[in-house]
Amino acid sequence: MNIKIIAIGKIKEKYLKEAIQEYEKRLTPFCTFSIVELQAEQIIDESLYEKYKELEAEKILQVIKPNSYIITLEIKGKLLSSENFAKKMQDIANEGINDISFIIGGANGLHEKVTSLSDFKLSFSPMTFTHQMIRLLLTEQIYRAFKINANEPYHR
Repeated sequence: MNIKIIAIGKIKEKYLKEAIQEYEKRLTPFCTFSIVELQAEQIIDESLYEKYKELEAEKILQVIKPNSYIITLEIKGKLLSSENFAKKMQDIANEGINDISFIIGGANGLHEKVTSLSDFKLSFSPMTFTHQMIRLLLTEQIYRAFKINANEPYHR
């Protein structure tokens, strides 16, 4: 299975980079995993946030594979336990889908051009987290899902 995280913005904090790299390494036996970082739009005028979202959406749309199952991370998405997330991942694989793209928007969120393409809208919490933290949490949960589905003890 090919799993890609498409994210607006770069990870600046060394400790987050190192943690994400650790889970990337752990994912190697389970899937082909990659992260595509796209440049965030510099917010100069808060009143133009929709325009910034649209510009970021155009960047996202350029890197989505045509046959990829798209999971957007959205505050109003569906909340799942780790076990249910693992089941969702297994269900996608059982449908014969080999590519999953997780999409994390920028500071202003995701534009409708992206959310309208989503096959599944996922929320980690009704709380707000930094996009950098969500990238770490998502990477860890993808790893956890593979371990759960392999009946391995990491998830306990």
